[in-house]
Amino acid sequence: MSEPTTDQDCEYLQRAIELAERCPPSTTAFSVGAVIVDAHGAVLATGYSREVDPREHAEEAALGKLAPDDRRLDGATIYSSLEPCSTRASRPHSCTELILATSISRIVFAWREPDLFVDCQGAELLRAAGRHVVEVPDLAYLVRRTNGHLLRS
Repeated sequence: MSEPTTDQDCEYLQRAIELAERCPPSTTAFSVGAVIVDAHGAVLATGYSREVDPREHAEEAALGKLAPDDRRLDGATIYSSLEPCSTRASRPHSCTELILATSISRIVFAWREPDLFVDCQGAELLRAAGRHVVEVPDLAYLVRRTNGHLLRS
């Protein structure tokens, strides 16, 4: 079950979706954007897939700009255009694990990761760990559009 969304949630999620459009194209990874916002609505960090490194995920890029124990993450929300990954071959820790290593309490995303590359269980793992997970499927079409090159047969 998902929490209700606010206008602020939709605004920051749209910003994450716009960041995804900056991703260098890839045929082996999704284009994803992420925005981390503190409990008062201030943007702490942003990131997008392959921002600095070809193996970098959006949440990883944004989280990498902050210390995992940064007190501003208490009560913070991470907005990601795509469900945070739960497994990956390119790094030792998934984005779900990286989020769980912080005090971020809410995760808002637009599109559940399709099983194109892996069977993602990010939302379920985050909920099981006591985090509040909000899915905004009304914006998923924008993320699918950004990743259309991967979805064509």
